[in-house]
Amino acid sequence: MSHAPQIRIPATYMRGGTSKGVFFRLDELPEAAQRPGAARDNLLLRVIGSPDPYGKHTDGMGGATSSTSKTVILSKSESPDHDVDYLFGQVAIDKPFIDWSGNCGNLTAAVGAFAINNGLIDAARIPANGHCTVRIWQANIEKTIIAHIPVTDGAVQETGDFELDGVTFPAAEIPIEFMDPADGEGAIFPTGNIVDDLDVPGVGTFQATMINAGIPTIFVNAADLGYTGTELQGAINEDTEALERFETIRAHGGVRMGLFNEVAEAASRQHTPKIAFVAPPKGYTASSGKEVKAEDIDLLVRALSMGKLHHAMMGTAAVAIATAAAIPGTVVNRAAGGDERNSVHFGHPSGTLRVGAEARQVDGAWTVEKAIMSRSARILMEGWVRVPGDAF
Repeated sequence: MSHAPQIRIPATYMRGGTSKGVFFRLDELPEAAQRPGAARDNLLLRVIGSPDPYGKHTDGMGGATSSTSKTVILSKSESPDHDVDYLFGQVAIDKPFIDWSGNCGNLTAAVGAFAINNGLIDAARIPANGHCTVRIWQANIEKTIIAHIPVTDGAVQETGDFELDGVTFPAAEIPIEFMDPADGEGAIFPTGNIVDDLDVPGVGTFQATMINAGIPTIFVNAADLGYTGTELQGAINEDTEALERFETIRAHGGVRMGLFNEVAEAASRQHTPKIAFVAPPKGYTASSGKEVKAEDIDLLVRALSMGKLHHAMMGTAAVAIATAAAIPGTVVNRAAGGDERNSVHFGHPSGTLRVGAEARQVDGAWTVEKAIMSRSARILMEGWVRVPGDAF
């Protein structure tokens, strides 16, 4: 029996923020995968190593967590207002499925660097020293993101002393601006309310802020779920009943937000919405052993991604946190002590993160001009990935 030989595809393995993924140029993918559809999905599934019933990604580039099972496709933008188009695919670990419904805020930090290194930015726009402003069109959610990439001697500066909790080593700081982060029509609160009573049959009724900024996110109070907000991954991810409860809440919240027509649809859309729980400041020991003091943070936030508690914080969820914290009356704002604020410093399982947002009311409705945070990124490996030629 003959089998198709492996083919090789140019690729770069990058860390961006607290995530990592495999990056491709659109025009370097096999022709069949340059268009949305089964061929593209099957190719990227094989690259990552999914579906893997063992949950290890031994036979692929994935890391068997939501933070490390990611793919990015970039191309030079056809828009004169943007430099690069950024398409993100969240790859399921044990299912043959890629979710294209949202963005990855963490990997956004690596998009600008990849674009510069791969000739997707006009050379005239790259300074010899300083920062190169990369205008990114986020194709999944149709939003503009501005990344300020440090440059030294005309090349991307990756090394530095910026520390990001959840990332082992320091690197160069990359400021990122998420412009107009609400959904396409500016509906920050899809239900029309800052806080709703979310009735979840068989689970309970919860006060929830359901917000669409960065990524659709459902925020509930930790205490209403029996938590303190200081929990680390093991406390949630090793509790099957807790994970099922969170998924049920997420599914019902998704229906209330208009993302699903019925609860059953949540199973095929794992990337959005996110669900998170918040609490007032309290000291705890982060997963790294770092002591986080109550007086050094404004609130506690824990968020789930792809059915598991995230080890740090998704970048898009951080945008949602910043936005919700800036709007008085949300459960996030209340946990942070109330009042108007343009930045918040929150505690997550790996440590802390500071994010900011500029929110204001216009004709009685809340709008957000932008959310701001800093991340870092670096190339881990570059060259080619190989997959069997009949994989797609």
